[in-house]
Amino acid sequence: MADGMRFELLGPLRGLSQGIEVPLGPPKQRAVLAILLLQDERAMSYEALVAAVWGDEPPAHVRNLVQKYVSGLRRAFADTDSGTGTGTGTGTGTGSELSWTGSGYRLAGAAADDLRERRALLREALAARDGGDLRGAGTLAERAEAMWRGEFAEGLAGPYLAAERRRFAEKRLMILEARLAADIELGRYHECVHQLVHQVAAHPLRERFVYLLMLALYRSGRSSDALLAYAEAQARIAEAMGADPGPALRALHQRVLRQDPALLPGAAPAA
Repeated sequence: MADGMRFELLGPLRGLSQGIEVPLGPPKQRAVLAILLLQDERAMSYEALVAAVWGDEPPAHVRNLVQKYVSGLRRAFADTDSGTGTGTGTGTGTGSELSWTGSGYRLAGAAADDLRERRALLREALAARDGGDLRGAGTLAERAEAMWRGEFAEGLAGPYLAAERRRFAEKRLMILEARLAADIELGRYHECVHQLVHQVAAHPLRERFVYLLMLALYRSGRSSDALLAYAEAQARIAEAMGADPGPALRALHQRVLRQDPALLPGAAPAA
C-alpha cells in the first residue's frame, strides 16, 4: 500500500486514504485507473490503453479524453497529498505517481491492495491443503472469499475489464469447487449438499458442481438422490449442448450405480 493510499478492486473500485474514500472521478476515469493498477507498475502504451477502455471504436476525440482522465487522476492523488481537496498538492506524498515514460503511461507507487492480499491468502490455503491441513485451507479460502464486495471492478465498462471480470468469476468458482471438495472430505456432507444445490441451480451446466453434489449425497446415504442429480444434469446437458456429460461425471455415475465402497468416507478421496 502506497504510504496510506489503498486501492481496492474486489468490488467497485475505491481508493482509501487513512480509511477515508478518495473521489476518483467519472466512470471512464476510474476505468483508466483500474486498468493501470492491473499493470503492476508496467508502462501501458497509449494505443493499448485506448483499446482497453473503448475497444475497436473509440470516439473521435479520444486523445483529449485520455489526457483529461490522466490529469483528473493526478489531481485526485494531489488532493490526497495536500489533504485540502482543492487539487493544489504535488501528488507525491501518497507515493502514487502517474507519468508518461515515453513508451506509455505508468502508475507507480500504487497497487490493487485487496487483490494482492487475496492472492497471499490463497497461496497460504494451497500450502495448507498440500500439507494435509484441509480445515486450515478451508478457513483461509473463506477469508479470501470474504474480501469480495461485489463483482471485480464492478460497474466499470470496457473490453479489458470485462475480460478480467469473467476471468475472476471463473477463478472464484474454481476456488469454491476446491473448498467444497475439501469440506466433503472433512465430512460436512449435509452443509455441502445445501450449498451445492444452490450452485447447480446457478450454474446448471458446470459438471464439477454436479459431481460434488452427487458425492455429498452419496456419502449422506442418499444414493437415489445422487442418481437423480445425474439424470437431471444429463438431461440439461443434452438439451443445451446435444451431448453427454463428461467422462468424470459418467464414471462417478457408474460408481454410484454399483455402490462402490471406495466412494465412502475413509476411502481414498474421489477424483
